[in-house]
Amino acid sequence: MLNALEVVTTVIVGLMVGVEFSVAFIMNRILDALPEDSGQLGHAHGGRMLGALMPFWYIGSLVLSTIWAIAGWHHHGAGLVVTAAGLLIVSVVMSILLLVPINNRNKTWTPENRPADWKEQLHRWERWHYVRVAVIIAAFALLVSALVR
Repeated sequence: MLNALEVVTTVIVGLMVGVEFSVAFIMNRILDALPEDSGQLGHAHGGRMLGALMPFWYIGSLVLSTIWAIAGWHHHGAGLVVTAAGLLIVSVVMSILLLVPINNRNKTWTPENRPADWKEQLHRWERWHYVRVAVIIAAFALLVSALVR
C-alpha cells in the first residue's frame, strides 16, 4: 500500500510540475506573442481555468506527501519526503499570498476594464511563478529521490 501511495504521489506532483513548467516557459510566451488584445484575453481565460483547478492539485499534492511522510516515517527517505512536503507548503503559501491576488484580478480583465499597469502585474505574477516552479521542481526531485531509496 505504501508503494502505491509513493508512486501516485510522485506522479501527481510530477504532472503538476509539468503543467506549471509549461505555463511558465511555453504558454506565457505563446500568449505574449499573440496580436492586439488576444494575449491579455488568453491570460485572463487561463487564469480562470487553471485558477479553478490548481488549488485542488496543490493541496492534494501536499496532502498526499504528508500522508506518505507519516506512513513511511520509519522507512529510508522519510526526511526527503518531509522536506518535499515542506516545500509544497511554501508553494501553497506563495500561491495564496503572492500569485492568487494577481490572478484574481487578471481573470476579470477585458480590454475595456484592465488597469493601466496590467502588463506590469502579469510580469510580477510571472516572476513569482518562476520561483514557485523552482520550489515545486525541488519538491518533485526530493520525492523521486525518496522513491528510489
